[in-house]
Amino acid sequence: MEDPKVNEYLTAIFNNVLVIEETSLRGSRFNDISIKEMHTIDVIGSIDGATPSDVARTLMVTLGTVTTSLNNLERKGYVERIRSTKDRRVVHLYLTKKGRLIYRLHQRFHNEMVKQITDGMDETEYQVMKKGLMKLYHFLEDLK
Repeated sequence: MEDPKVNEYLTAIFNNVLVIEETSLRGSRFNDISIKEMHTIDVIGSIDGATPSDVARTLMVTLGTVTTSLNNLERKGYVERIRSTKDRRVVHLYLTKKGRLIYRLHQRFHNEMVKQITDGMDETEYQVMKKGLMKLYHFLEDLK
């Protein structure tokens, strides 16, 4: 079943989410970070005691890219690095108060987006959408 509209919608959704996130950041008091840095904050906020390698693996970028991003985020006051007491070679990443605030606001944005999409759906519609999204998710995961 091919439908060019489905591809058009998927492409537009992906692009619009990125543009809206970037625009929201630019218009907020957190206008000193990029959307890529926001995604780094997102990973650190979702993994307790994340390491730079965790961030690189999750975002599918090099460790060097993560290090550059972390240097900027640390300088801007969003992230702090803490050496492991068990193994001094290991660095754990934590969000500062400022980092936790932007993390929660970003989560709220995504939660509101899901709420807007699912409002008014009956259980069958919701399950069909969820199944389609799961298939898309697994397809993209397999491409990694």
